[in-house]
Amino acid sequence: MTRIQGNQHEIHELARYEVLPDALDQCLAAIHEFVAYIRDNEPGSLRYEVWQDAKHPTRFVHIFVWRDAEANRIHGESEAVKKFAGILYPNCLAPVEFIKYHQVDANAAFKRI
Repeated sequence: MTRIQGNQHEIHELARYEVLPDALDQCLAAIHEFVAYIRDNEPGSLRYEVWQDAKHPTRFVHIFVWRDAEANRIHGESEAVKKFAGILYPNCLAPVEFIKYHQVDANAAFKRI
């Protein structure tokens, strides 16, 4: 049986948060701008997805995979992160929760650069 486990140098993370209802539109716009920046400027971001809770639309999960620690560092030090956090964090009900994971298996591999 073949398992898809990713590369040992990859960093797999998840971020969870909830925003104030009055800030939802502003945060959605910031999310779209932020992800577009990542898509266009961060080749070390192998996966970056944002999911919105279907029952509670003010709740979000970001799922991301970095090629390695250097890609994660470049992302974390970018002006885009500072701008996004400057909009998002003041509008969160609680601090964003970041969780690191190790990939155990998958039904398909995503594109790796």
